[in-house]
Amino acid sequence: MSEAPKSGGPVAAETIADLAAASRILAERGVVDGFGHVSMRHPDAPDRYLMSRAVAPALVTPDDILEYDLDSNPCNASGRGSFLERFIHGAIYKARPDINSAVHSHSPSVIPFGLVDVGMQAMFHNAAFLAAGVPVFDISRKFGATDMLVCDCARGVALAEALGDKDIALMRAHGSVACGPTLQTAVFRAVYTEVNARIQHWTVALGAGGPIAALDEEEGRLADGPNRTAGLRAWDLWRAQIRAQVGW
Repeated sequence: MSEAPKSGGPVAAETIADLAAASRILAERGVVDGFGHVSMRHPDAPDRYLMSRAVAPALVTPDDILEYDLDSNPCNASGRGSFLERFIHGAIYKARPDINSAVHSHSPSVIPFGLVDVGMQAMFHNAAFLAAGVPVFDISRKFGATDMLVCDCARGVALAEALGDKDIALMRAHGSVACGPTLQTAVFRAVYTEVNARIQHWTVALGAGGPIAALDEEEGRLADGPNRTAGLRAWDLWRAQIRAQVGW
């Protein structure tokens, strides 16, 4: 049995609690259910990241948080199980130094956009980040017929390549990833990707196939700046709600 990777060092208890709370926030907002996960890069060691053990997101506590290297080997498992698809996170952090948090989910309104030739568009200002483009990762293009899971480094690398320089990617017949420079931003984007998907479904139904006056790329760029502050406001609300429930 190979030796566990060395830890990147201790992390503040408040940061660990925020990451655990992020899982519960995503569950409460309907982005994850019994499945899905959120991670963040180690604040002092860019070659390490933090994510909970394999447990339903709504049940995550600070004691469940594990540390991984960027090949997604656990540093401190101590017998605790890891998510099969942790390789999504390690590969993205390795490919994108600007990303410090990632959410993987199977949010139901988003999945259809990875199945049809209809691109996801930014329907409103809170989802302005989508105007930069939303690529689709089709695992079959490189790996043929699979179980659809990103369960090793090679599949993680392929997903990170499909993500490219974007912050959201769909995964055909599976789900999506939402990324950001902070935990708060990644959570905000995951939530509003799901909200935006619902709005786009409604808009298409109302428009009967006509054009959609969605944000263009420049409008998205301009609107996404103020959204960094709006995202923190939303995070403060959601975080306070979790704190009131569990006390941390």
